[in-house]
Amino acid sequence: MEAPRMQQAVPDDSASEVLITRLLDAPRELVFRCWTEPEHAARWWLPPSFSATACEIDLRVGGRFYIGMRSPQGEDYPCEGVYEEILPPERLVYRGMDDDRHACGSGLPPRGRVTVLFGVQGGQTRLSIHARFSSPQARAAAMAMGFDSSWQGALAGFAIYLRQLV
Repeated sequence: MEAPRMQQAVPDDSASEVLITRLLDAPRELVFRCWTEPEHAARWWLPPSFSATACEIDLRVGGRFYIGMRSPQGEDYPCEGVYEEILPPERLVYRGMDDDRHACGSGLPPRGRVTVLFGVQGGQTRLSIHARFSSPQARAAAMAMGFDSSWQGALAGFAIYLRQLV
């Protein structure tokens, strides 16, 4: 089985946007389920070498998700947001939750609006993550804090996880 192909994060038409795509060797319905069910998301939605401390998903418009991530150094990082749009198994839109922990200089990336598309390409799923930040400066700060590398690492783990389920 061919290794999933990945594209680097690239700016969209705006300097405040990032697009990450990945081709996954799994059917779209399974990819969507593994993205939206806590028992699955807790196993892959992490940067490399991180562990999950909690995973809660309330999959409804206005519902919240929370994934607690712990670094190898023992530092905790929250990943949380509120769903704005849910169209199974094609599309999710969420806004990262803003609070004092996500201010510039906090060590956590700025939050933005994220659209996740689950497309069909042959027997594979084309996953597209489109993040829109509040400004080019917020995008630059997120990229400097590892937005791209964290997602790339998590998606590499996701591809491996999905292969175990197919």
